[in-house]
Amino acid sequence: MSSVNIQLPDNSIKNFAQAPTILQVAEAIGPGLAKNCVGGFINGSKEIADLRTVLKDNDKLSIVTANSEQGREVLRHSGAHIMAQAVQELFKNVKVTIGPVVEEGFYYDFDTPQPFVPEDLEKIEKRMMEIVNRNLPIVREVWDADKAISTFKNLDETYKVELIQALKDKGDEDISVYKQGEWFDLCRGPHVQSTGQVKAIKVLSIAGAYWRGDQANKQLQRVYAIAFNDKKELKEYLHNLEEAKKRDHRKVGKELNLFMFHDWAPGMPFFTPKGTVIYNELCNFIRDLYKKYGYQEVITPQIYDTELFKTSGHYQHYKENMYFSHVGAETKSEVGMKPMNCPGHCLLYASEKHSYRELPYRIADFGRLHRYESSGALHGLTRVRSMSQDDAHVFCTEAQIQSEIESFMTFLNQVYQTLGMSEYKVLIATRPEGRMGTEESWDHAEGALTGAMEKLNIPYQISPGDGAFYGPKIEIHFVDVMKRTWQLGTVQVDPNLPASFKLSYVGDDNSEHRPIMLHRAILGTLERFIGIYIEHCGGRFPLWLCPTQVMIMNVTDRQNEYCEKIKASLEAQGLRVEFDKRNEKLGYKIREAQLKQIPYMLTIGDKEMEQETVSIRLRSGTVINAMSLKDFTETVQREYKTKALTSLLEDPNTNPTKETAH
Repeated sequence: MSSVNIQLPDNSIKNFAQAPTILQVAEAIGPGLAKNCVGGFINGSKEIADLRTVLKDNDKLSIVTANSEQGREVLRHSGAHIMAQAVQELFKNVKVTIGPVVEEGFYYDFDTPQPFVPEDLEKIEKRMMEIVNRNLPIVREVWDADKAISTFKNLDETYKVELIQALKDKGDEDISVYKQGEWFDLCRGPHVQSTGQVKAIKVLSIAGAYWRGDQANKQLQRVYAIAFNDKKELKEYLHNLEEAKKRDHRKVGKELNLFMFHDWAPGMPFFTPKGTVIYNELCNFIRDLYKKYGYQEVITPQIYDTELFKTSGHYQHYKENMYFSHVGAETKSEVGMKPMNCPGHCLLYASEKHSYRELPYRIADFGRLHRYESSGALHGLTRVRSMSQDDAHVFCTEAQIQSEIESFMTFLNQVYQTLGMSEYKVLIATRPEGRMGTEESWDHAEGALTGAMEKLNIPYQISPGDGAFYGPKIEIHFVDVMKRTWQLGTVQVDPNLPASFKLSYVGDDNSEHRPIMLHRAILGTLERFIGIYIEHCGGRFPLWLCPTQVMIMNVTDRQNEYCEKIKASLEAQGLRVEFDKRNEKLGYKIREAQLKQIPYMLTIGDKEMEQETVSIRLRSGTVINAMSLKDFTETVQREYKTKALTSLLEDPNTNPTKETAH
């Protein structure tokens, strides 16, 4: 028999006498890798193959380890099986259903005679760790469908029988089953080597769920949990979970009086005067940069005849997420509210003739958008029905795509750095199945995206097959202070809409050509961004975004006139100032201002009034006594104009008189 060659990521070749499994390749490389192996990527596939998969000659293999981001998915998949085994060992007559991996861990749905109570979570977690400590080997077996149906039917596992029957009806004759000890479950995998590979587990919560998501079916008990390869990772996760509760934008937004919702406008936020300051500061920040990066701002309608959306394809592909109405007593014309700005921008572009000399043609729009989301999907500011975006579209030639991507990334980086959002990941989503256009155009577009990243020396990951049907895209995934990722910015290459709207420009050959359209956003949906940013900074905004930048507090009414003079002086310099003149103790006023995350609190007593100075308390607790109003104003004004992330008054070189309050 001829030998079997397996190619590794460094292009080296491992040779085997017979076809090896992924685990056997890991063992051939070294014991450390073998110990941590949980699967692999074969021939560039984006799906993790089970470590028990037998490889073929000349397969290209990239091994996935338990401590990798991809390895966590396998680890948590096995965690779901450990949970199901623990529950069935603890509670009689419980039927198992499904247990998938989700973004934050995994869950398993159970049909139980009695609902679980919070105390049961501790029992389940304790038994799960016992199963981990048993270090049970996880074995994959392949059964024919009839055997699988018969076996699960004898166990009265009716949900598994239903699932297997559905697989058989689709033509699957072989069914994979994973065993750990005496317990087993229907599953296509992948799974870790043994239960002992799952080092750390935490059972988190219980919820109700209907079988197959249908309210007509029986309600099940859903148990959520998380698993890691390392106990330190679990500890950090639980810390971040507690921190996330404190920073929940719905809680902080209410405390800071930034926004509200009402049942008469579900999913459509109301921004208070304070919240509107943040909203407008963000818009104006982006507006100022539009001048630098060559964008022109436009205003487009909110309501269009549905012929527009039929031309753009939104009517055919996005109708269920749109709002429609009929207008006109006689014609009853159907109209729709725009969910996106791009169709209207195509009409603007088409309203004039364009030469290649005018390209790139960049237009930006803060217009209000409306998208229908189911009530169950709504979540504070991060999932809404009414929104605005820092949305823009660039019409350019194919040759200009790469330079426009470079400009976009430079723009985005400037915005994110200013906001203190320095950690983000770049994903390039490539051609999906069922795509439009030629392979040549896809090659050119994808090459432009990767070329731009390489020229800017920006690391990126490929997300195979996740591009839009009309073109590839770059996705920016911001990593917040709690290590959660959020997709915010994006730029998409689209030759499709220009074709649908028959857009053109006159080239240097004096003939008409079709432009490429780039869809791009940096903050994305402003409502969602504000929700995410509140949680990232815990409501502790940098000075330039703070609704109230300075709070003046008097000790007695004797200082009122001097306080009003300070307020007028600061406001004349463009700062946002409040004067708390209530007849309350100074300590009470300070505590309230600190809870409102006011950056600067000026406490004014007789001494300050006589010396014409101010005493300053920063929200960090730092106190600076007897500073001249002129020095304070100049420093804070500079902090505002430069959009500094931290207080310039914290610098000891600037303020040698500062001290820390106890």
